[in-house]
Amino acid sequence: MAETAEAVQEESKTQAQAVEFSEATATGDTGAGGSINLLLDVNIAVTVAIGQIEIPVRRLLQLGPGSVLELDKSIDEPADLYLRDMRFATGSIVVVDGRFAVKIKRILGLGDVAAGT
Repeated sequence: MAETAEAVQEESKTQAQAVEFSEATATGDTGAGGSINLLLDVNIAVTVAIGQIEIPVRRLLQLGPGSVLELDKSIDEPADLYLRDMRFATGSIVVVDGRFAVKIKRILGLGDVAAGT
């Protein structure tokens, strides 16, 4: 069976070819000490969760000014601090200069984060 010029051309596009890469050389500004300095001034959002509730949409639509939602935590339980969706610490809610603030009680280790404690 004779191959057409189009089939030969298509086959040549899909063949793998060997490539040689030159070896990378280290420069003075790629070390760990230099690169971490770039991150030190980056802002990251911290979210504080004092509790949560699940309610039906029907009830959510009925909420208005003065409505009260009871959360799943008691006032004695610590608030959870999150970086993105990962809990990294717990703390208590305090007031500083008329604003809510969080006093950190515990920084969680990797075992604490994985276990969800």
